[in-house]
Amino acid sequence: MSGQELVRELSKEIGKLKKERNAVILSHLYQRPEVQDVADFVGDSLGLARQAAGTAAEVIVFCGVHFMAESAAILSPDKIVVLPDEHAGCPMADMVNEVELARKKREMPDATVVCYVNTSAEVKAESDIACTSANAVKVISSLPEDKPILFVPDKNLGSYIASKTGREMAVWDGFCNTHDRLTADDLMKAKAAHPSAMVMVHPECRPEVVGMADVVASTTGMIRFARENSAREFIVGTEMGILHPLHKQCPDKHFYMASEKLVCPNMKKTTLEKVRRALADLEPRVDVSREIRERAVRCLDRMLEI
Repeated sequence: MSGQELVRELSKEIGKLKKERNAVILSHLYQRPEVQDVADFVGDSLGLARQAAGTAAEVIVFCGVHFMAESAAILSPDKIVVLPDEHAGCPMADMVNEVELARKKREMPDATVVCYVNTSAEVKAESDIACTSANAVKVISSLPEDKPILFVPDKNLGSYIASKTGREMAVWDGFCNTHDRLTADDLMKAKAAHPSAMVMVHPECRPEVVGMADVVASTTGMIRFARENSAREFIVGTEMGILHPLHKQCPDKHFYMASEKLVCPNMKKTTLEKVRRALADLEPRVDVSREIRERAVRCLDRMLEI
């Protein structure tokens, strides 16, 4: 059986199992193309969790990484949430834990704790308000100016927020292993190779890279920008999985990766076979305790109110 035949066969089995399980399949934009293609919803992590919460599905299959599945479990406590690969984690999310955060909070008792959604449920439970890469500037701008801010865990996103808001923040020393690989030298080479292309980068990139971009946006923001902008060529400074939806939504435009290093190994752990197995076995499950969920959901709700 050829590779394409195997993809078709697995996709057919997944579609059948999905109906039997009354399941919804979510795929982050960094997933493999064939995984994105079997999903009901493709997008950013929190947006996907919110979409799933609004469905009548009894099962959520989250093709992403662990903190994303946790967010779905927080917003859909009555649904079964499964993550096709239990080892699909996020190194940046692991750079802060609830014990370390609680210790820092004791050092800064007056601080408002803002957590990026790329954090564990336990960290969200210790935080006052969450943010996404798309709304981070708006969230920080909404906070009282007379109170200190502790931002976790991404120092690069924190630097971007500070540059846009002028707010001073204590920023955790974390970063995305994938986005942080992109250097100014990499981007200069890409610009030299494609001088007519507009540069789009994610705010998780290094400050010097962000400073070279024409637009800084979340993954869905990049897709929207490319779709609506009149430019025909774009250099892409985020994980390579985004190329699949970019080509689908903008078939007449050209996209070039800013670096071939922009590959997240955790996002690529999910395969169609693992999706099929997750639907068949309803494993591995991702659960969030009631106590943690009730505290974490307040953090997310406060963000959604802004």
